[in-house]
Amino acid sequence: METSAKISCQILVDLLVANNITNVVISPGSRNAPLVIAISRCEALNKHIVIDERSAAFVALGMAIETGTPTVLVCTSGTAVLNYSPAIAEAYYRRVPIIVVSADRPVEWIDQDDSQTLRQYEALANYVKRSYNIPDNINNDTSIWYINRIINDAIMNATSGRLAPVHINMQFDEPLNGILNKQGNTRVVSNIECYSQLNKSDAHQLASIITQSDKVLIIAGFNNPDKKLNSALSKLAKHDNVVVMTESIANLKDKRFISTIDRVLCVMSPEEKIEAQPDIVITLGGALVSRHIKQYLRDISPAEHWHIGVTENTIDCFKCLTKRININADSFFSQISKLIKPKGNSNYANQWGDINARASLRHDIYVKSAEWSDIKAFDIIFSNIPKKWNLHLSNGTSIRYAQLFDTSMFRRSECNRGVSGIDGSTSTAVGASAICPVTTLLITGDMSAQYDIGALALKQVSPRFKMIVINNGGGGIFRFIKSTSQLPELDEYFACQTNLPLAQLADGFGFDYYEASNEDELKRNLNLFVNNNDKPAILCVNTPANESATILKNYFTQK
Repeated sequence: METSAKISCQILVDLLVANNITNVVISPGSRNAPLVIAISRCEALNKHIVIDERSAAFVALGMAIETGTPTVLVCTSGTAVLNYSPAIAEAYYRRVPIIVVSADRPVEWIDQDDSQTLRQYEALANYVKRSYNIPDNINNDTSIWYINRIINDAIMNATSGRLAPVHINMQFDEPLNGILNKQGNTRVVSNIECYSQLNKSDAHQLASIITQSDKVLIIAGFNNPDKKLNSALSKLAKHDNVVVMTESIANLKDKRFISTIDRVLCVMSPEEKIEAQPDIVITLGGALVSRHIKQYLRDISPAEHWHIGVTENTIDCFKCLTKRININADSFFSQISKLIKPKGNSNYANQWGDINARASLRHDIYVKSAEWSDIKAFDIIFSNIPKKWNLHLSNGTSIRYAQLFDTSMFRRSECNRGVSGIDGSTSTAVGASAICPVTTLLITGDMSAQYDIGALALKQVSPRFKMIVINNGGGGIFRFIKSTSQLPELDEYFACQTNLPLAQLADGFGFDYYEASNEDELKRNLNLFVNNNDKPAILCVNTPANESATILKNYFTQK
C-alpha cells in the first residue's frame, strides 16, 4: 500500500507541470525526501540544488524575477523554512511569485522535543499571501480531493492578482523513501483574471482629467520590463502637459523620460520646485528609491495622487492619495494613452526638459573633475559596460549611485528594493544569471558582498556571472546619510570596515580576479574583466571611504 505522503507529492508535481512552473530550488534534507523523489523523477522540472536555505531562497527570487514565473522552493523540516524569511519578505513586497514547499513532521510531534521539529505552519504568514497545511493522514478520495484543491488554490494565489509568495507546509510520516506510480488523475483548476480594462465611463473621465490638467507627473518605481507599458508611457510623454519620471530599476526606456530623478531635483531652486508642482501625480510600480522625490511631493502635497496597480493595500507614500486604481499598469496606460487629447497651452514637459538638460551638464562637469572616488568609479563602469547586459545592484552604495546615472543601456536593471536589505544580493544575481542567456553583472558594496559570500560557492555560478565590488571601507552609505555620518560611533558600529580577502576567495571559488585602485587601473582592468568569458569574474574597486562620502555630499549641494 502506497503512503499518503507520496500521493500529495505527485499531485504537487503534476500541478506544477500543468501550470508551466518548471524551476525548482531544492535544499537537501531527510524529511523532504518524498518531495525530492517526486521532483527528481519528473523530467519536465528544472532542478537546482542549493545547500544553504537562505541562499536558496534568494536564488529562487532571482530566477522568478528573470523568468516572470514562479520558482518553487523545497526544504526539509525544522529551522530550514525560517531561513527563507528574508528572501520571501523581499519577494512579497517586490510582488514576485514564489511557491514555498516545506516538509514537516506529523502534527502530533510538534512541541514534543522531537528532532528538527517546530511550528512550521504559518511560519511565513506575514510575508505570503496565504499559508496551506497538508496533513499526513490522507487515506481516501475526499482527502485526495482536498490536497488537489488546496495546491490548485496555492498556485492560483501566487500567480493572480497581486503577485506574491505562498507557503505549502506538507507533513510527512515514516516511511519517507517509498515510490509511487504516477496517478494520472490530477485535476487542474484554471483561473481567469479581470484586471485588464477600465469601463468606458471611468476611462473617459480619467482621460478628460489628464487632458484638462496643465501639469501631470507620472512616476515609475521598480518594474519588470514591459513593452506594452513602455509604449503607452512613451505615447503619453509626447504630450506637452505630461512628464514621465523613471527610476534606475523601472526598466522603462525613452529619451523623453527623466531617468535620473535625484540629479534633476538637486539642481532645482525652491522657486522652480514650486513652479513645477504637478496638478496630478500618477504612480506605478514598486517602492521608490529616491528620497528626494518622496520628500519633494510630501512637501508640496499635490491636489491629486493616483496609484495604479493591483494591490491589497492602499499605497499613500506621499500622504495625498486621492485615487487607488486597481488595474494592471500596462492596461491602464494603454487605454488612457488612446483617449488623451493634446494640450497646446502647457509648457510643463519643456520646463522639466530644460531642468533635465541643465542637470545632465552639471553632472558631467562635476564627475569629470572629481577626484578618485565612488562616483568616479561608477562613471567609468557605466561608460564601459556592454549594452544589453543584465545589471543587478546591491542596496546601499550601489543603488544610490545608479540613481545618478543613465542605466537604460542595460537589458534590465534590478535591486532588492522590496524591503531594501543588503542580504542575498549576490545569491539573487546568481539565480538570475543561471536563467538569463546574457551576462549578469552585480555591482555590490563590500559589506553586502561579505554578508552573502557563500553565494560564490553555489553550483549555479556560471561564466555569465560577473561581480564588481566597490571596496570603500565598509558601509559607505553610513558616511553619507545625516543620521549616522557625524556620529563618533560611525566607523566601529555603522560603517564596520570589512575583512574581505577577495583575491583569495576568488581563487578558492574558481573566479578570475581583477583589482583597481585608481582611474587608469580601473579602465585597464575593466576591459579585461568585460572581455573574459571563460570563467566567472570578480573586479575589486578600491575607493577612499571618507573622500567618497564628501564628494557625494558636494554633488548634491554644489550650485
